[in-house]
Amino acid sequence: MKLPRLALTLSLLPAGQLLADTFEREQALKLPDVLISANRQVEARNDSSAANTVFTREDIDRLQPSSVTDLLSRVPGVQVSQSGGRGSLPGIYIRGTGSAQSLVLVDGQRIGNSTSGDSNLQHLNIQQIERVEVLRGSRSVIYGSDAIGGVIQIFTRRSTESGLQPRVHMGFGSNQTWERSLGLSGGDAQTRFNLGASLDDTAGINRTHESYPSDDDHDAYRNKSLSLSLSHAFNDDIEAGLNILDNRGKSEFDNPFGRYDMSTGNSVQQKPYNDFTVSSFSSYVDARINDAWKSRVELGHSENREETFDTLSDDHSVFNTYRNSLNWQNDLTLNRQNSLILGGDWYEDRVNSSTPFDEDSRWNRAVFIQHRFQAQNFSTELGLRRDQNQQFGGQNSWSGTFTLPLNPDNDVLLSYSEGFRAPTFNDLYYPDFSNPNLKPETSKSYEVQWRSQLSETSRLEASLYRTDLEDAIIFGSHSRPENIASARINGFEAALKQEAFGWQSNLGVSIIDPRDRDSGHTLARRARRTLSLDLDRQFDRLGLGATWQAVSSSYDDKDNRQPLGGYALLGLRSSWALNHQITLEMKVDNLLNKDYSRALYEHDGSQYRYREEGRALMFGVTWMPQL
Repeated sequence: MKLPRLALTLSLLPAGQLLADTFEREQALKLPDVLISANRQVEARNDSSAANTVFTREDIDRLQPSSVTDLLSRVPGVQVSQSGGRGSLPGIYIRGTGSAQSLVLVDGQRIGNSTSGDSNLQHLNIQQIERVEVLRGSRSVIYGSDAIGGVIQIFTRRSTESGLQPRVHMGFGSNQTWERSLGLSGGDAQTRFNLGASLDDTAGINRTHESYPSDDDHDAYRNKSLSLSLSHAFNDDIEAGLNILDNRGKSEFDNPFGRYDMSTGNSVQQKPYNDFTVSSFSSYVDARINDAWKSRVELGHSENREETFDTLSDDHSVFNTYRNSLNWQNDLTLNRQNSLILGGDWYEDRVNSSTPFDEDSRWNRAVFIQHRFQAQNFSTELGLRRDQNQQFGGQNSWSGTFTLPLNPDNDVLLSYSEGFRAPTFNDLYYPDFSNPNLKPETSKSYEVQWRSQLSETSRLEASLYRTDLEDAIIFGSHSRPENIASARINGFEAALKQEAFGWQSNLGVSIIDPRDRDSGHTLARRARRTLSLDLDRQFDRLGLGATWQAVSSSYDDKDNRQPLGGYALLGLRSSWALNHQITLEMKVDNLLNKDYSRALYEHDGSQYRYREEGRALMFGVTWMPQL
């Protein structure tokens, strides 16, 4: 990390916002040009070896996304595949890898479901989020399992100003959608806090086409969210804090496959819904031992609970997963050229389910080390991690990066990284459909990055990469998962940020070739080409913006027999500051009312598309009274 550059960035903040030197990480959450997730420490974005995208709270307010997945669809190399509007389960594909092959964190805590591997990002309320960081490419040396495709880290709302700052947001839109949120933040030179609560609900849309009559209705969604952050600086060298995020609610969905009735041997209709909870708790202590040694200890707990019901029958199921974790990291500055990261991780997963699993808990512990050398004309980064898992034993992960500055405005990075994904509880222990002898999926990735400051108002970041996946887990001939698949993913992605004539533009482009190495088929639900363009301009109190996203065709199945058509979406947004306290907002998503789908399903031998929302309007008002 280049400390002078980061110090300059922090020094540009207004003096009233700098509450204490020990709040460096908290202050960094507000800044667009720093990164935290890559090495679990504050560093300048351009000094990180990871290809990355950062959304600050200012970006979120400007873009007015309806959800975290809406925000992620703007990231080059990231594809989102949902199955029907708000609250539906999304597939998140980073650089062509699967949803379970990317790690999702909230304030440093894993929130992925340990039975299915899903992250349930659709349930995280956007009003409770301060910042989103997306790392593209394996980070298994720092994070271990699941970080093959990349890492998504969400940080909850924070306070950086002294005094009290309340906020109120109300919104209403299409499909009887309501958004309501309240928040209060504040602090002084030693202590800061943020408390927020949200309630969103929508009548939803009819997600499926013809199947059973019970599916011919709108699928409603309701989400209640609560967040709390609290931090205290005991002195210039010691800081402690905690972060809590709790999302819970009800989500209706269709089951076009019906329920198998053993007494008749036929499928009967259902009208299912689930009560969900996605929550995380993290606490930490940051200590500056001396000028060369910083240490951070984090203790966390996360829960992913889902209870499913059927209004037409007594069907009832429970799938609850719990995770406790402990992390200790030490950042050592050996001299001007050499620095080290040393740390250890431990976490334990537990399952409480109405389905009896053969095993319902397991632990994982790990140690890692990463060395960075900064010479005058180049820099290197070399890392090693050793994981020991109760189920599959040991796993080593290596990574290395060589950075060559061509001149002050252009850097070239060459990197190699290894990754792995541990099998889920469903893969290993689900009754009659599991395999306890599975090995972890593994990956090897090679990447070339070019970062260029083309001008004072234009920046380009581009990557060319290849990822090889081995021992990929798929269902074999006996309806049990096996380590028999392999894949090769070649890709190119670029992000161009440009300011011209008062307009701010962000262009993201991705081209990938994700193939099953055995069959030669394209991996399911991966479009080969994606493009996202955001244009925004501020005219005094009036803000105007537009988003255009284009996604090429793909396939819904591994045999490439079920094509999914490509689509392009246009959205418009605006905001009007009535005064320093009240802002009006309006947006139109899918302005051209495009009929499109990101997933298919079969019923009685016929294929149907899951519906996505058509043209949707949203009006909102944000009030931030001054106390």
